[in-house]
Amino acid sequence: MSDTKNEYVDSDMQQFANKLGLVVENVLQNFEVTSFKGITFLPDMAMHFGSFVVKEDFTRVTGQSDLVEGIGIIFHNILENHGNNETENRKKNNTTEPPYVRIFPYTISQTLQFKKNTQVSHVSVSISAQFLKDFLKEEADYFDYLFDRANSFWIEELMTDDILRTVNDISKKEEPANLKSFYYKMKAMELLFYLFESLKKRESAENLKLNAKEIKAVYHVRDKIVSSLSSFNTIAELKQTAGMNEFKLRRIFKQVFGMGIYDYYQHLRMKEAARLLREEKLSVSEAGYAMGFENLGHFTRVFEKHIGKKPKKYIQNIQQN
Repeated sequence: MSDTKNEYVDSDMQQFANKLGLVVENVLQNFEVTSFKGITFLPDMAMHFGSFVVKEDFTRVTGQSDLVEGIGIIFHNILENHGNNETENRKKNNTTEPPYVRIFPYTISQTLQFKKNTQVSHVSVSISAQFLKDFLKEEADYFDYLFDRANSFWIEELMTDDILRTVNDISKKEEPANLKSFYYKMKAMELLFYLFESLKKRESAENLKLNAKEIKAVYHVRDKIVSSLSSFNTIAELKQTAGMNEFKLRRIFKQVFGMGIYDYYQHLRMKEAARLLREEKLSVSEAGYAMGFENLGHFTRVFEKHIGKKPKKYIQNIQQN
């Protein structure tokens, strides 16, 4: 991409940041921005989306915005990517970060680590807490933890097909010739609907006030789980990784990720099995063995529980579409 194009995109980012009262001058120099679009619906909401490549290792501490009691929601690296050869090479070299959806308050600064040559894509929604509460209406009580000013919450949610589809509608479809702001606001609200529909399925639980050290520790545990999907790390190993007792680890993990440690492991394991069936064209038995299953009947039952279909039915649906 030419320098002129990058200057144009960076200028758009700067203008968008200025509208929200954000300071990004020292951040832009670390990115090669490939695309960016920002839309504001102030004072209630703003949305931006795009992609970039990290030029140097750096750390960013997020700051406040002009949104009153703003809540940030990041849909990170879940865009379908049909990029150039350079992007494909990054994927092969594992320099694309894993996808996630995170929800956090802007009142709490977050430390974000970026690694050189990492490809990043995102859709981000910033929303006023009161506007969100009014939007949720009678359902708002279920999400009290989002509106408690004293609560340092941090939530990560798994992807659903509806979220994936809507994110890619926002980022990939051509924008309408007319009523652009109206279109993007409706899409942002659609995205929030599917996200909160998914969050509503979480079991009601006491929400602990989390600090940065606890959040970092629970992500170390998550990363250890992800690094070995074919075999489960023992709780003793995970406790050591977290540096906390089992009871506290289980509570914080469930609060952040919405499910218990072993259920989370099984869910990611089945997501990877589905990818092997879909992209690597492995047979059901090959995918099961790759994920560490010796009993294919057991593999089929676990797959159906987490993916919603038996493996053979899943393959048939792919072949029909």
